[in-house]
Amino acid sequence: MKKLLLSLVVLSIAYSCRADPEVAAWKERAEGITIVRDDWGIAHVHGATDADAVFGMIYAQAEDDFNRIEVNFLNSQGRLAEAEGEEEIWRDLRMKLFIDPDEMKAMYDESPQWLKDLMDAWAEGLNYYLHTHPEVTPRVLDRFEPWMALTFSEGSIGGDIERVSLSQLEAFYGTPDAQIMARGTLDEEVYVLAEPTGSNGFAIAPSNTVDGHALLLINPHTSFYFRSELQMSSDEGLNAYGAVTWGQFFVYQGFNETAGWMHTSSDADNIDEFLETVVERDGQVFYQYGDEERSIVTKQITVPYRDGDGMAEREVTVYETHRGPIVRATDGKWVSVALMEEPLKALQQSWLRTKAANLEEFLETMRLHTNSSNNTLFADSEGNVAYLHSNFIPIRDTRFDYRRPVDGSDPATDWQGVHTVEEAPNMINPANGWLQNTNNWPYTVAGALSPRQDDYPAYVSTSGENARGRHALMVLEGKTDFTLQGLIDAAYDSYLPAFEDIIPALVRSYDGLPASDPSRAALAEQIELLREWDLRFGVESVETALAIFWGTEVLGAVRSDASAAGVSSTEYVARRASPEVRLAALAAASAKLTEDFGDWRTPWGEINRFQRLTGDIVQPFDDDQPSIPVGFTSATWGSLAAYGQRTFNNTKRIYGTRGNSFVAVVEFGDSVRARAVTAGGLSSDPASGHFNDQAERYASGDLREVYFYPHQLDGHTEREYRPGG
Repeated sequence: MKKLLLSLVVLSIAYSCRADPEVAAWKERAEGITIVRDDWGIAHVHGATDADAVFGMIYAQAEDDFNRIEVNFLNSQGRLAEAEGEEEIWRDLRMKLFIDPDEMKAMYDESPQWLKDLMDAWAEGLNYYLHTHPEVTPRVLDRFEPWMALTFSEGSIGGDIERVSLSQLEAFYGTPDAQIMARGTLDEEVYVLAEPTGSNGFAIAPSNTVDGHALLLINPHTSFYFRSELQMSSDEGLNAYGAVTWGQFFVYQGFNETAGWMHTSSDADNIDEFLETVVERDGQVFYQYGDEERSIVTKQITVPYRDGDGMAEREVTVYETHRGPIVRATDGKWVSVALMEEPLKALQQSWLRTKAANLEEFLETMRLHTNSSNNTLFADSEGNVAYLHSNFIPIRDTRFDYRRPVDGSDPATDWQGVHTVEEAPNMINPANGWLQNTNNWPYTVAGALSPRQDDYPAYVSTSGENARGRHALMVLEGKTDFTLQGLIDAAYDSYLPAFEDIIPALVRSYDGLPASDPSRAALAEQIELLREWDLRFGVESVETALAIFWGTEVLGAVRSDASAAGVSSTEYVARRASPEVRLAALAAASAKLTEDFGDWRTPWGEINRFQRLTGDIVQPFDDDQPSIPVGFTSATWGSLAAYGQRTFNNTKRIYGTRGNSFVAVVEFGDSVRARAVTAGGLSSDPASGHFNDQAERYASGDLREVYFYPHQLDGHTEREYRPGG
């Protein structure tokens, strides 16, 4: 026993000797970094170098929510099953089709020194956090390496890779004969009134503002708590503030002292599928490409997963063509997918734009062509405003319809490079003095002055207008007296344009009923309320609740017919649905409201609530626990302030889970001024005073002052310390 103890002591000393120089280096770096927590718990991090600022900001992020950091990087490396178990195998395989650690390590080695310094500092900051917080037990990642930063280089809520269907990937690779015997496409559709994805951005030129300064609305719509809010600055010119996706070291949506950027999800087609004609011969697999047969690349991928208290693994043979990996099969063809795979350039672009001082410098960062899934609204202190469309748009032969899988055996379907920045439907400094995007098409970004659809290939924009886009035009057109508060008022305008056509259609259906119809008496009060409604939401509004419950019922009722007719469900309700369908949905909505809340005359704020009970990534909800009324609604109805709801948690009330998550308005003048709010609060710890301290402000759209300059922190500093202190 004594020999065993002595051996353990010797091993401990040996390990300590090896580890001490590294820990000493971390500690020495930390001594030159300052973290100031303001009275909202927001970290303001300063270091001598950009790398020091990265070390400090990621340390501060880990203090607020290490769990989300780890989960993001487990997902980005295809290692989630190591924590979650076998059910995540296919998610991990999907990521491993595109992310290879050996390739990432090689990219790290090829990186410019300035970027290596940032990645090194990022890994050191996380490792120092784990060293100084031994009570934190990582689920898997107890050591971060610099190259890992390249696996998560773009901060969107759903990256390009996540558009590959997991169920179809499993259908292809999940059975022994899957690779050779191609199967048909799975039908994954299950009806829910899904929350529209995306975000809002407005840019207002000095000509339309009271003080003659450009303004920017930053309003990402993500799942709640998806990003933290912080400031990072250095003596090397860095000074960025905004929303940072957990675990990344750059401000994703935000501003510096002279410029700001807001990303909205783009409708540009930048991911394509190719139907591959596959033949097997002599134990090898080939695919047709013009007049030749090319060998399909075959790889073995190992996917480890947690199995009870131990670990197991699954070996999968995967295939790829020159375009990308095979991800599914349909109608006897294999399907390969092509998407942007430039993590090194993407990480550079994500960082460099945070230091861009003006539009010219920002445009230069876009020439890296890796902002694939986003459009950008931009404003700067020089008075420039801009809408910049997705800057990764592959050049294609317009004879083919890339909205569907194209014939991969025809070489003409290959991508032919990437469109230049200038070839996208951008809009810079329009004469009307404003720009907007709500994940709609680019052809209304500046109203009548917008780019013309006929001037661009169809794949440049694949959607159309949406209810939020129509709403944005209402609050922007003709207004020339914007202030910060005026921009907030526009962002939270209560009008719901999706009801403009469908409520009158409902009323007409009622008015056309025979006098003897029993529905006349049963629905009279509901119809009169909706007939007089101004289509504006409010926590005290019974009309809002009734309209939304009716709208949900009727859109579900017409979904199949609308799809068959090739029109939206909203258009079908307004133009084609029968009076019986419209009125039956109103009766059903009234009955549901009465059943769930005791009276169909229940105000919207009694139903629509904000609640945060735990720090879990997937939130629980409980009607018996405290919650806060919220007036704004789902983006489905055109609410600019979006509040995506879910009611599948054994609750009667509706609780938001996505939509407005971080909201900021910024003014660029001789100095920068800003106001902001974050859903709930900054900390994931329910015991923290900053777990839910912004909830009331969030629910009412009452944005707080942003403390951008050191003097603004006077009287608003909760704590000042160094990492590890």
